[in-house]
Amino acid sequence: LKPDESPDGRPGIAILFMTMGKDDLPKRLIERIGQTVLTCPTTACYDGMPDAPDRVGVGSALRFFGDGFQGSKMIAGQRYWRIPVMEGEFVVQEKFGMIKGVGGGNFLILARSPDAALEAAEAGAEAMSGRQGVILPFPGGVVRSGSKVGSRRIKSMIASTNDAYCPTLRAVTQTALPEGVNSVLEIVVNGVDAPAIAGAMRAGIDAACREGVVAITAGNYGGKLGPHHFHLRKIMSGETA
Repeated sequence: LKPDESPDGRPGIAILFMTMGKDDLPKRLIERIGQTVLTCPTTACYDGMPDAPDRVGVGSALRFFGDGFQGSKMIAGQRYWRIPVMEGEFVVQEKFGMIKGVGGGNFLILARSPDAALEAAEAGAEAMSGRQGVILPFPGGVVRSGSKVGSRRIKSMIASTNDAYCPTLRAVTQTALPEGVNSVLEIVVNGVDAPAIAGAMRAGIDAACREGVVAITAGNYGGKLGPHHFHLRKIMSGETA
């Protein structure tokens, strides 16, 4: 965020936290902010979804770190906590907004070599990462270990390696890889809604179409992972999904 986009007039970062269920978010949000934002020099933390009806008490929980020395102020109808720390003080808003998001947008990059796959995936991730309302939840935005639902051999497994797209398993499984493909990488994107994800996927696919890429496709889980389906042809033609 530019200084004029930040509540305290300083450069900032907009962060989107997501969990599998609504009940999990408050605990995870407090943990992450407490462990990685409160501890980081010069930071403050503010609500990025002021219009969301569901609210999570973040500052109201983290204030106890102040051991009774913390204080609060009401500004424009919102409470902010000032928690004393060795560097100075950490300012955090009392409550943060929470909405229902969408997870699991994805596409696979099928390339002739590992270098070509990585170059395309990094270009795609870079094109997607700056877009508002989405996050790429894996390191660097790129996934090498794409999965399928369940397991062919172990019933208790929720997910296992996507053998149809593993180049080294061509001879022993029903492969989905065209000739000439020797490396596959995946980009997964989560977001605040389906249009945000579709727009990010369109930008990422455009950027990933480069030398050494044989094809781009997507994981198809038969609706087992949720109600939202992102059809690549529709997305690339300008439709939402």
